[in-house]
This record gives sequence, structure tokens and C-alpha cells, in this order.
Amino acid sequence: MTSVSRFPDWCSLSASERLTALEQCRRRFSGIGRRLNAVEHIHPAEAPRQGPLSGLPYVAKDMFATGRSRPSWGCMTPQAPASPRASVVDRFDEAGASLLGTATMTELAYEASGIGRRGALNPWRFDAIPGGSSTGSAILVASGCCFAALGSDTAGSVRIPAHCCGVTALKPGYGRISLDGAMSLAPSLDTFGMFARSAADLALLWPVVSGEPSTVSKDLPRAVVLQDALDSSDAEIAAIVRSAIGVLAESGMMVEERSGFPEEADRQTLAVLQAEATREHRARIDDPAVDATLRKRLNKGLSISDTELGSALAAREKLRDQFILSFLDEADVAILPAMPIATPRVTEVDPASANFNPRVLYALSRFTRFVNYLGLPALAAPAGFDSGGMPVGLQLIGRPGSEALLLQIAIRLQDRTDWHGRVPTGIASEIADQP
Repeated sequence: MTSVSRFPDWCSLSASERLTALEQCRRRFSGIGRRLNAVEHIHPAEAPRQGPLSGLPYVAKDMFATGRSRPSWGCMTPQAPASPRASVVDRFDEAGASLLGTATMTELAYEASGIGRRGALNPWRFDAIPGGSSTGSAILVASGCCFAALGSDTAGSVRIPAHCCGVTALKPGYGRISLDGAMSLAPSLDTFGMFARSAADLALLWPVVSGEPSTVSKDLPRAVVLQDALDSSDAEIAAIVRSAIGVLAESGMMVEERSGFPEEADRQTLAVLQAEATREHRARIDDPAVDATLRKRLNKGLSISDTELGSALAAREKLRDQFILSFLDEADVAILPAMPIATPRVTEVDPASANFNPRVLYALSRFTRFVNYLGLPALAAPAGFDSGGMPVGLQLIGRPGSEALLLQIAIRLQDRTDWHGRVPTGIASEIADQP
């Protein structure tokens, strides 16, 4: 059963309630956050500054230079200097947000399951994966340890943990938000991402991050459902997502189904990811300090030639146009599950486990990675809960520059549901005991 207690949205709090929430998040961050192995660094408390995000407690994935601590990139030791600060951290700070610290991540941001050296725990069920690679960021938002978190997304690294942890995450279009001051995995796919409990909170953050005004369309958006994605998902996942789509349809949105799936884009994504990750981190292939599974993964990229990589990148624009024309057509957004499967147990995706299933690991990013290759914006939001009480995510994919519209659609969904506000069952008693 899911907990029906609710975490508040930042937008709903008064000025005095926001100060209380900030102090409460600081306590949870250093308490619950650390016990869930989601905290990398705790930064000294600073007095809230004035601005549109004054006092908003947030964390940064430990691949961003914060000016306060040296990023580890998920490795055993620091990998980069603390400064100069990443531009997104500067923007949050200038807007008055309060940086609590940094969140744990999988090593070099190259693991979709979220399992890694830190042993981060999913707050809904400790034996389930939390998703990665922006693992700690999702956990801390889900656990009420902060109201927002910065992450990155190369093949689904904010949308996968959003599904697993039951929060909302936005991946802007490629190149929309600068990643200066952040670690790179695959430069042609790397994208900034951010988490909050609600799309309304993300809509508050978007103008600060992007420098664009928050606009709301007066026209009802039109959506297409990728039928093949639903058909290839577990039956329970498909039913939950269809039910959430029904909520949007009942709100007045025009929704139609369309067959097909961008298989060629998905294939090219894997080529670019493997080739570029190896070129970025080639020196680590023979480094015994790096996890053996990760070194094996990096080694795969050596078999992809520069010519093959160039061909994969050259095909991107054509395949993006094809997706927009063939799948979106006259619609504004495509809808599909964030993941085709229920959140698996850790043992299913751990290569060291006797229950390891490589197909499960591959499935985690099945519906997310091609979006990075196409460079399109995407959003993941809670769509309900499965029979095991675990959250299930719905994914929205939009046209270039449609981030504000994706947020508007997710707000429409969350105005009519309460899935995004529920307290994870694994920490519900601990939250209830806190003042």
C-alpha cells in the first residue's frame, strides 16, 4: 500500500512556512539522506538570500562544481576542483536558493540502475533499485530532504530515477542549458536535468535555469500515445500509464494512439553513447580503482571506429525530423512509459548477483535513451503505483523548445492526482516522527 501523507509543493508555502521547510530539509538531509546513502557532501548552512527562489533547499548531483566541495563523479576520490562553479549552480544561488550539499551518483554517470559504491537506497523499498545515474538527487527529493535537485541525463539519468523514486523530472532539449562546470560522459547526448516533487515546482525553477519567461498556452495541447511502447511494456505498467493518460483525456486534452517506435534512433544512440563515453574516459579502462563492470563497459567503445561514430551523429538530424513528422505529426507531445518494466530489485541488475538479468538492465533505458540522441525535451512524472506499492512513471516527449509546455501538461495531470505528493513507504514512519 502507498502512503497517502503528502509532502507540500514549494509553491504552496507561505514565507514563514518556507523558512520552516528549509530547516526541516537540512535536518532530513543530514539524517535521512545520509542513512539512504544519498548524500556526498554536506555544506555549511547559510542565511537565505533574496530572490525568486529565496530559501528553496536544493542539492546538486556530485558532478557539478559548486564552489564548496570537490566533485567525486561517483568515484572513490575527488575528480575535479570545486571551482569555477557550474553556471546552473550560479543561477540557483543568484536566485536565492539554498544549496544543502551534493548528492551521490553512479560512477562516471554510466549506470542506469543506480547501484554503485555508495549503496544508495530507494526510499520506497530498500531492496529495489533507485535508478541512475542521478541517483541521490532523486532519492533526496523523494524523501523530503530538499525541494529541488540538479542532475544530468545522457540516456535517461533523470527520468529513470524519477520513475523508480516517484518524483517529477525535466530533461530539457539538447544544448538548451549549459553544462559548463560539470563532468561529461557522452558530449553529444549529455543534457542538464532537474527534479522536484511537482511539475509546478519545476515550472518555478525553469525561468531561473533557462532565462526564459514562464508561459502558459491557452490552447489545449494535443498528444499521441506511442502504442508500440505500451504494447511492449509489462501489462501492469501499460495499464497504469493508460489510466494516467485517461486523466489527461478527461481534462480535455486530445489524445490519439500511433503505432511504431524509433528503433533506428535507439540503435544509433547506443553507438554514440558507447563510443563517446570511451573517448571521454579512455584512461580509466586500465585503472584498478574503477569498478570492473564499468571498465568492461568503457572497453566496448573501443570497437566503434571514428567513422562509425561520425555516421551515427550525421544521421541524427534526419531521424529527429522523421520522429517529429511520423510520430508527432500535428500533435504537441508524445506519451509513453518512462520505463517498460516495474522497478526491479537490486539483485536483478547487479552483475555480481546470481539473479542478475542483463535484459532487465537493458530495459531500464529502453524508452529514454533515444530521446537524448534526438535532442528533444522530455519530462517524467508519477502515473500511479504498481501492485507492489512502487511508483510508475509516465514520460512526455516534446518538440524542440517545448519545455514549458511539457511542464504545463504535467501540472494538468498533477492538479487531478496526488501520486507526486506521497511519502515513500520505506521512510514514512521516520518522516512522521520528525517535527
